[in-house]
Amino acid sequence: MRPKAVFFDVGNTLLFAYPSVSEVCLELLRAAGHDRDLESIRDLIPVLDEYYEDRYRADDTFWTSDEGANDVWVGMYSLLGRRLGVPDDEATRLAADVYRAFGEPGRWRAYDDVRPAFERLRAADVRVGLISNWDSRLERIFKGLGLEPLLDVVISSAAVGVHKPDPRIFELACERVGVEPRECAHVGDHYYADVLGARAVGMTPVLIERHGPGCARDDVVRISSLDELEDALS
Repeated sequence: MRPKAVFFDVGNTLLFAYPSVSEVCLELLRAAGHDRDLESIRDLIPVLDEYYEDRYRADDTFWTSDEGANDVWVGMYSLLGRRLGVPDDEATRLAADVYRAFGEPGRWRAYDDVRPAFERLRAADVRVGLISNWDSRLERIFKGLGLEPLLDVVISSAAVGVHKPDPRIFELACERVGVEPRECAHVGDHYYADVLGARAVGMTPVLIERHGPGCARDDVVRISSLDELEDALS
């Protein structure tokens, strides 16, 4: 397949938290007068992941608005504060600070293979875009990282009111760059949101597993780096 467009998920596909979620939380805790150690925060990250997954399984439509996304993230980081012994009201304020922090470009970094992959695709006259379950600050983040000039479209679920795996968000991306879904590929790290969503509209899905195999499914093309993308598509 030589696609006319390749769309990408964002979190764990293109970007990672900088220097890490735990270190950002530690910085903000200490700024608020709560001296904690990094290891205690890292130990609680699985608890936060479980909280998120429970909310996601119960009703993933929170991704269709900024208010919904804010509610989940503030709930998650409030839980972190409480588990670290921060009083409830302060834990809620801290959680709001964490949410605001991750709207800043400086709290994110692109993986080393992202810019080269974008540049290769554009040099081959392939359109490049984002389709992400994210709040409406996504475009600002990519502007701040200097990657927006390499993108033809940026679609965040909260900005358009539709979330993956709903086929409509994939169709919208195709409409905005003037291609048919069957002429496109979508790269992401989540089987449910990225693979099933892309496949539902006829896109070619590619599952990226940057941290080792995490999906038991064997019905999708897998890569561990964007350096492998063109070979995977061919």
